[in-house]
Amino acid sequence: MFLKNRLNRNIFLMYVITLLQGMVFYGSVSTLYRQAAGISLFQITLIESISMILTILLEIPWGIVADKIGYKKTFVLCSVLFFLSKLVFWRADSFGAFLFERILLAAVLAGLSGVETSLLYLSAKGRDTQKIFGINSTLSVVGLFLASGIYSLCIGDNYRRAGFLTALCYGAAALLSLGITEVKEREEERKQKSGVRDFLSLLPKVFREKENLYFLLGMALVSEVHQMTTVVLNQPQFQACGASGRQIALLFLLLTAGEMAGGLSSWITGKIGEKSMLICGFLIPGICCLVLAGTKSLWISVLAVLLIQISFSLLSPLQTELQNRMALPGYRATMLSVYAVFMDGTAAGVDLLFGRIADFSLPLAMAFGSICCVIGLLLYFRGEKGKQALKFRI
Repeated sequence: MFLKNRLNRNIFLMYVITLLQGMVFYGSVSTLYRQAAGISLFQITLIESISMILTILLEIPWGIVADKIGYKKTFVLCSVLFFLSKLVFWRADSFGAFLFERILLAAVLAGLSGVETSLLYLSAKGRDTQKIFGINSTLSVVGLFLASGIYSLCIGDNYRRAGFLTALCYGAAALLSLGITEVKEREEERKQKSGVRDFLSLLPKVFREKENLYFLLGMALVSEVHQMTTVVLNQPQFQACGASGRQIALLFLLLTAGEMAGGLSSWITGKIGEKSMLICGFLIPGICCLVLAGTKSLWISVLAVLLIQISFSLLSPLQTELQNRMALPGYRATMLSVYAVFMDGTAAGVDLLFGRIADFSLPLAMAFGSICCVIGLLLYFRGEKGKQALKFRI
């Protein structure tokens, strides 16, 4: 009855696809997988840098294509490319092969960034969308958690088998994507384009909304603090606190479980309000970064990183919901892609600063993360102040 009343076919299929695409069996050993194939750490970081640049360059073109050919066709195409990228990763044994996999992945991520949320948002007709985004992100984590558990219990050090099982799951997801039904903006919304006829005339409108840009910039900062502290800097932090390799592997599962909190985002937001949720989304990681900068205790470090993981998992569905509210009907995927480019460009610059500071001092890098959260919160307040002033003038 719940599925019948609360979900339509698209949302249910998207949930299953997200679960399958979360099942990356080699997730906890992705670096070791590449190293076992003869790829150095420098080559790995070079591949990742190239992939990020390509993702940024492809974001807006993909958004324009999606708005023209439809969200379903774009989603199906990206799902097929996703499957192909996992096949390439499974068989890759050289720098060129792993680079090709990341090029395919860049095309997929750029294509899905606006389309996936647009499909969910429009399939739900704008109702309960924060809850839907939260469930969707949680299912991705559930998939990763299950796959990591299976890897630890059944696969062991057989990296290629992990790659093969991952490709199978992505192949199933690609097949399911064919069952998605196309969604479109309502006709009455399409008439509210304010004379916007093409992408070039859309850009000035996007960048005139400075209050929205403040919000996006703040979210980009806190997002990158989350990325750096829970994915990149957490392992050296745990090592500095005396953690063994086995302990770090087990902590990976714990942190992955923390991401499942996203499913509670809508419920908690309903209790405390959107503004309080956003403020907590900046304050909690800011405080935790200060703790990480000053502690040598493993369990305090684990608790701090886990809180950052949970707070961002709760914040992410809300910020996705707010971005969709900001998007112009009829150009949703394009505008979401523009937002993604703006945020990714900010993240790339923050990444460089994080990396440079971390090379010099890990505690200083954590302190820098706290500064980023404070700046992000101030930007959010600046945007809110601007919106209030606009309402007053109107």
